[in-house]
Amino acid sequence: MCLIVFDWQLDAVSSGFDRPLLTLAANRDEFFHRETEPLHWWKNAPGVLAGRDLTGGGTWLGVTRDGRFAALTNYRAPAEMRPNAPTRGTLVSDFLSSEPVAPMAYLDAVARDGHLYNGFNLIVGDFTRRELAWYGNRADAPPSLLDAGIHGLSNSLLDTPWPKLVAQREALRDLVHVDERPSLDQLIETMRNPQLADDHLLPSTGLSLERERVLSAAFIEAEGYGTRSTTALRVAAVDGELTLQIKELSDDDGSHQIKRPGAFKRSDAFTIVRVA
Repeated sequence: MCLIVFDWQLDAVSSGFDRPLLTLAANRDEFFHRETEPLHWWKNAPGVLAGRDLTGGGTWLGVTRDGRFAALTNYRAPAEMRPNAPTRGTLVSDFLSSEPVAPMAYLDAVARDGHLYNGFNLIVGDFTRRELAWYGNRADAPPSLLDAGIHGLSNSLLDTPWPKLVAQREALRDLVHVDERPSLDQLIETMRNPQLADDHLLPSTGLSLERERVLSAAFIEAEGYGTRSTTALRVAAVDGELTLQIKELSDDDGSHQIKRPGAFKRSDAFTIVRVA
């Protein structure tokens, strides 16, 4: 997962959920040869709804029936990559498939071994607790609960103003300003933006200028690499019940035969089952 923008509104609690608690849109960028299962309910963890990386065994974004959420982006630092580091996607799947723990407790445990991994950013949340937290293992800071507001995460630290992050964060802001509950299709469409950034705005992460240009788009289409899926998510009250809606647009129909650009849609919605 390489670009996430989200509107986290803690005041939705005090206002009776007339506003969504979370509105999120995310792109997963990956090599085309890396086999992936699209969004589905996991057989070995029936309460987990997520895609699955069949190479590493983890996932990039997922939710659970009891209202937990996790998502991950890689931190772009090619000179620091270690080929034998543990897979980062299991940080998401472990949170979702294990017994529920508070987001900060989970991230504190992850941080103790954070140095073992290549660079990552991890967001975990529990909607029944009204908590969303972030940890980046390349940040000079411990895990922290997120304040209300519109945030963005790409392949640097939280809210680092890379051009595509700024553009997509503003696009989300515009959407929710017009309609507090934009459709999931609208959220997905805003993320399928192929616009490249101007050279003077590009980050310098150790890649060639040509590669930085290609990766500056929200929706990436390159030789052997690109945006494999886009996910939209909303958590809000419907008829007095806290509900979760999710939709994924991906390049895989479930048979692992890639079709570019992605055209296969999967969606689900359910009432979050609160746990004591």
